Amino acid sequence: MLTIDHISMEFSAKPVLDDITFLINRKERVALVGKNGAGKTTLLRLIAGEYQPTSGRIARESDMTIGYLPQVMLFHDDRTLREEVMGGYREASHEQDEARFVAEMDRTIIGLGFERKDFDRPCSEFSGGWRMRIELAKILLRHPDLLLLDEPTNHLDIESIQWLEDFLKSSPSAVLMVSHDRAFIDNVCGRTIEITLGRIYDYNVNYSRFVELRKERHEQQVRAYQNQQKMIQDTEEFIERFRYKATKAVQVQSRIKQLEKLERLEVDLEDTSRLNLRFPPAPRSGDFPLIVEDLRKDFGEHNVFHDVTFTIRRGEKVAFVGKNGEGKTTLVKCIMGQLDYLGTLKIGHNVKIGYFAQNQAALLDENLTVFETIDYVAVGDIRTKIRDILGAFMFGGEASDKKVKVLSGGERSRLAMIRLLLEPCNLLILDEPTNHLDMQSKDVLKAALQDFNGTLICVSHDRDFLNGLVSKVYEFGGGRVKEHLGGIYDFLRKKKIDNLQELERKEESGKRKVESDATSSSKLDYEAQKAAAAEKRKKEKQIAEVEAAIAALEAQQAAIEQQLAQPENQTAELFQKYESVKHQIEQKLYEWELLNE
Repeated sequence: MLTIDHISMEFSAKPVLDDITFLINRKERVALVGKNGAGKTTLLRLIAGEYQPTSGRIARESDMTIGYLPQVMLFHDDRTLREEVMGGYREASHEQDEARFVAEMDRTIIGLGFERKDFDRPCSEFSGGWRMRIELAKILLRHPDLLLLDEPTNHLDIESIQWLEDFLKSSPSAVLMVSHDRAFIDNVCGRTIEITLGRIYDYNVNYSRFVELRKERHEQQVRAYQNQQKMIQDTEEFIERFRYKATKAVQVQSRIKQLEKLERLEVDLEDTSRLNLRFPPAPRSGDFPLIVEDLRKDFGEHNVFHDVTFTIRRGEKVAFVGKNGEGKTTLVKCIMGQLDYLGTLKIGHNVKIGYFAQNQAALLDENLTVFETIDYVAVGDIRTKIRDILGAFMFGGEASDKKVKVLSGGERSRLAMIRLLLEPCNLLILDEPTNHLDMQSKDVLKAALQDFNGTLICVSHDRDFLNGLVSKVYEFGGGRVKEHLGGIYDFLRKKKIDNLQELERKEESGKRKVESDATSSSKLDYEAQKAAAAEKRKKEKQIAEVEAAIAALEAQQAAIEQQLAQPENQTAELFQKYESVKHQIEQKLYEWELLNE
């Protein structure tokens, strides 16, 4: 179906992909893996036709269709959610009956986390993450021959990820995807292609088995590399020793030619999977670091959650999970004292909180280098491992000497995470800590958290990361927070049963519920309802406008960051522009918070 034939790709004379060849067959599902910057996104863009290779060719069947979901895209229309997705149907050249398409469209949109009340909302009202879901729905519903997905789970909650898994496994489309969600690609893909040092290694196995085989390959590479380095050293010593001896001239010239013809072996970047990163010893807290009783949070007329009661004991590691928008981050902000609330929330005796939020990166000193940022907080033996730690989180080599001011948003988030890991605390609260980490970095972080002797609250949709880390799950949904004992997979298994039971109950009482709802609705004051709805729409429109402004400013900030990444662009004028945009973002975020409150 698709042939990648000896393609190479260079940017500014720097090779990214070097003479790679492979095939993708119909209905095949392939995971594309490798470290950040290895060239995964570049390869997807080449296949999608956005780039042309420096050499080689990409051969597609003549009638082949491709659906490409990039990590970043621009949104610029004011159609409703329903109109936008239906537009994909009308643009596609297939013969599917429109009524069948509408039924499938409804299932797909709801599966990706939307509710029916969202169908007639303008797309401009949705945040970037929800716009990505809309684009994903459009692509899935076209049923292309090949799906190219670049981090499709980044903006999905656990339920939506599981829905997407089931969809892809039953889809007739071939799939080539980049994802750092190990459980997701393990469940979907039966083949793994790794990009490293510009080359590819193709394994006809899922990701977990690939990791085992890759370890064996890496050990063989290291042995071959070490043997070659020893041979080179011996040869160079011979040349240097006998360079000026006439009797050895022929042998010396032979050795020189031998070295010139030698194909030098390369080995993967240093393997940091065995790096033992440990938190500083946690100061002992009281027995109950967090007690929550009858907690309630409202934004205007909208109730986020109510009657929330639970206690977290010292040393417990728990997960906050649930659909996006159900209050996980809101509760974390209540714990941190960033939002007011009704009810009781007690922080225990001698609790020292370490908090990683999505905007944590904004607190970094922009004038320090990456190394200086970590060196400033590191104490004790850990200071001897700073370079290793930075390498594990993708700041190896020259990257450790970059100024914070030129880092991208994702790089800043990773740096903020490292900084947090090195500061003494006994209650860690992490809000989506794995969003900007590759598999190896996540493994290092997870191992450190498993050894952490304090208390952990982790907001995450990454099942593999939570598996073996947490022993209790708090599920957010419908304004309530429900406690589940056991790990993340215990919770997911139980939830499937609960959903079936709930579905049966709903079917049995469906008619009675409809009649009851109709009776209750007729008793409401129509004019009051109408006025409240109008006010709500007004506020929602203002919030959407501010969110759109924030998105535009963040895109502008990202563009400036890309410019600043090149030393020749680092002018005072550009830095001043960057600071101005950053200040505007902060102002808009404050405005957004006020509107929500």
